[in-house]
Amino acid sequence: MAKKAVTDMDLKGKVVLERADFNVPMKDGKITNDNRIQAALPTINYILEQGGKLVLFSHLGKIKTEEDKADKTLKPVAERLSELLGKDVTFVPVTRGQELEDAIAAMQSGDVLMVENTRFEDLDGKKESKNDPELGKYWASLGDVFVNDAFGTAHRSHASNVGIASHLETAAGYLMDNEIKFIGGAVDNPKRPFVAILGGAKVSDKIGVIENLLEKADKVLIGGGMAYTFYAAQGIQIGKSLVEDDKIELAKELLAKAGDKLVLPIDNVTAKEFSNDVPTEVHEGPVPEDQMGLDIGPKTIELFKEALEGAQTVVWNGPMGVFEMSNFAEGTIGVCKALAELEDAITIIGGGDSAAAAQQLGYADQFTHISTGGGASLEYLEGKELPGLAAISDK
Repeated sequence: MAKKAVTDMDLKGKVVLERADFNVPMKDGKITNDNRIQAALPTINYILEQGGKLVLFSHLGKIKTEEDKADKTLKPVAERLSELLGKDVTFVPVTRGQELEDAIAAMQSGDVLMVENTRFEDLDGKKESKNDPELGKYWASLGDVFVNDAFGTAHRSHASNVGIASHLETAAGYLMDNEIKFIGGAVDNPKRPFVAILGGAKVSDKIGVIENLLEKADKVLIGGGMAYTFYAAQGIQIGKSLVEDDKIELAKELLAKAGDKLVLPIDNVTAKEFSNDVPTEVHEGPVPEDQMGLDIGPKTIELFKEALEGAQTVVWNGPMGVFEMSNFAEGTIGVCKALAELEDAITIIGGGDSAAAAQQLGYADQFTHISTGGGASLEYLEGKELPGLAAISDK
């Protein structure tokens, strides 16, 4: 069932509550990267253009002690948003009570107000994180409609997403709507051929994703540290490479089930230790006993390129090697380039390290969609129902 989008709602003159994702990195009270605030602007601007009175909710980090509050206030975010919008953003330093209610009552169409970090409510019995019913109901009572644009927390059932949504007409903002369209579309109804590329260190982090995509995709290409657990399952020597012994049986089952759908590396860049300062070697097939595999090799990059020819939908999640070290970054760079150069394909990065790689390498704008959620995109790729998404009203 299609979900209601912000563009399906009448917002004029209404108090629009919006759950945004302003969980930005901070150092000494300063924002070190404002990508998430920038990404939230299209939905915010749309609501304001429609004449809504916008009340913004977000969390920032985790709040476990009273001391955490000092460096986890959203005040710097409100100030940065004000600069980006070129208009005042009223910051209310509380999460409930008279001060907040009066500030909302005084709003005019086109005004913006930001509520203090929703997780300040976690100090007293985790009311935000545990979706306290009273809190969700209270926040919902402050507005007329609700827009959820925080995909990063869609896999969590919190008071500020699911709680508010259970009391108000709820729509997806642009960011959320794109995730539904692209990741949801790829998983539920992809244009074929559909190829998935999965990397990262561990099979255990991605079991659900591998299983789901083996059913949905036409090919699944495996790189990164997890490839060596599959090597071990086939009896191929892996030297000192990373391996999850307790997942070898599972890897055997997956290989048996997948047949030729699962494509593993045919060569690897190796070194004697996990370091960028030791000599590297390239080995086809087995990894020598004194070496560890730290990236896919040049022949594998070519093999993966061939597997991508003609693909219509591609989802990539996880690096192909230890891409933070320049000696073991070529595999990730190669895959990133190959995807960026695909003609007419829908190319999707499912969050996390792959998104960081695409941004660092300067290819970000050549992808159809880069997911804004780490854990949320993984669970979405697993085919799990995300509570934050499920709570959005159907069209």
